[in-house]
Amino acid sequence: MRFTNNFIPTLKEEPSESEIISHSLSIRAGLIRKVASGIYSFLPIGFKILKKIENIIREEMDNAGALEVLMPVIQPGELWQKTNRWYEYGPEMFKIADRNKRDFCLGPTHEELFTTIAGFELNSYKDLPINLYQIQVKFRDEIRPRYGLLRAREFIMKDAYSFGASQKQLDDDYKSMFEAYCKIIERIGLRYKIVEADTGLIGGSSSHEFMVLAENGEETIVYCDACGYAANMDNAGFEINAYKDDNTKSEKELIEVHTPDIKTIEELADFLKVKNSSIIKTILLKDDDNNFYAAVLSGERFLDISKIEKLLNKNLEFINEQNNILKLPVGFVGPVNMDKRVSIIADYSVFERKDMIAGANRENYHIINVDSFRDFKADNWGYFSFPIKGDLCPKCKNILNFEKGIEVGHIFKLGTKYSEKLNARFLDINGNLKPFVMGCYGIGVTRLLAATIEQCNDDKGIIWPESITPFKAVIIVTNMTDEKLKNAGEEIYNNLISSKIETLFDDREISAGIKFKDADLLGIPFKVIVGRKYLQNDIIEIENRSASFKTDARFTEVLTYLKEN
Repeated sequence: MRFTNNFIPTLKEEPSESEIISHSLSIRAGLIRKVASGIYSFLPIGFKILKKIENIIREEMDNAGALEVLMPVIQPGELWQKTNRWYEYGPEMFKIADRNKRDFCLGPTHEELFTTIAGFELNSYKDLPINLYQIQVKFRDEIRPRYGLLRAREFIMKDAYSFGASQKQLDDDYKSMFEAYCKIIERIGLRYKIVEADTGLIGGSSSHEFMVLAENGEETIVYCDACGYAANMDNAGFEINAYKDDNTKSEKELIEVHTPDIKTIEELADFLKVKNSSIIKTILLKDDDNNFYAAVLSGERFLDISKIEKLLNKNLEFINEQNNILKLPVGFVGPVNMDKRVSIIADYSVFERKDMIAGANRENYHIINVDSFRDFKADNWGYFSFPIKGDLCPKCKNILNFEKGIEVGHIFKLGTKYSEKLNARFLDINGNLKPFVMGCYGIGVTRLLAATIEQCNDDKGIIWPESITPFKAVIIVTNMTDEKLKNAGEEIYNNLISSKIETLFDDREISAGIKFKDADLLGIPFKVIVGRKYLQNDIIEIENRSASFKTDARFTEVLTYLKEN
């Protein structure tokens, strides 16, 4: 492809709307352009990369025995109403009505539609198992679309749905998809982790996320190098190892100290010249029935409210000035002498610890020398905080590691959740009607593009893995007005194209500096430079984008070099 015949609108300056590296470089390299908030058009180079990602996904899905179909983006609301997700999904679902006032939605996912079709067409256990997939546009009306393609409203996704007659068939399909997803990410050439994850709105018994490692990742991955355990922050197990207090009671008496206008952990630690971990953090919560709770944890930790909600099987909210009907002194509360109407739920980070500091339950005062073994009684103990550095692996007790990642794939064991609600059944070997045992497997095509840029870049631009690069080589003729250079560039280009090496010929009559900067920005693996050395000694320079080194080659050696590298 010649640059002058292509449409590659590169930008020198940082786009004003960009938030992270992949967003900025996608715009600057001319891959995408914004249409509306969270909605993007893909220009020729971006579209070419998308198709390469799709082809890798398609090949691995086909190799795993899945069958490709294509479902509509728009779905009847009645299907979602049958599973109750029409009401559960929330404002992210884009709902519309047709001219006959029938409800429809732009599909954020396709469980209902796939299950309904399977229920109509798969009648016997002899038809099972079967795995159907599509590569299709999805739409989720995100409240705050951010980070370009990473949290867009419209995106492209591969979603697959397996239908089996037993748990064994589901387990086999799940294993097959697990392995296929590993191959997809490895073929692209990315570093990644697989983590245990929450099933969320999709539901089901278990799930795993496939996380591409990146500094700007949306999620924190908690993992153990020793045994391979990994989970996202919201789902990570851990054991606490940070505190060295012994199990004897404190011999120090409780002392109340004046701490005027000090409400945060950081302010209190600075005021009393102690570490955050020496402070008891107390967070007030209430449920829908106006029952009150005090979550108690070590000062350097952060509360995971979802763990307490699971314990109580209730929705909770934080107490603020508007809903503080007990008139407790927010910012100065603590577990010692807590109001009897408040149930104390304590994290193991304060278990049997002494000489700590806590709110005194009156304005502008705290208590020092608090002993959790002696000075208060919790109604429940457990792990109600997020893990932090120094915590131990729940499986092998080695130190946990933390790294940022971007979720690009998610697989679920759905079981019979959707098949039962949608009456999707088959006749088993005994002639009994049974619901399908289902799995669901999603991988983001557009997210993979953005995640690749997040992991593969430098201060000059993108560094594409060769598996999805738009071109393997770019030919840069430093002076297109010089006939010798121009003719050499043309001949090299024709040789590479005839040998089926994807090549971009930068035939623009502009400065060589701009060509070099655009080539680096676009991330093409090899630059073939026809310039001063060719005029002097018939030498072609070949520069490797990822390794940042140059090699000299004779005119006739260029093709061989690119074939071998």
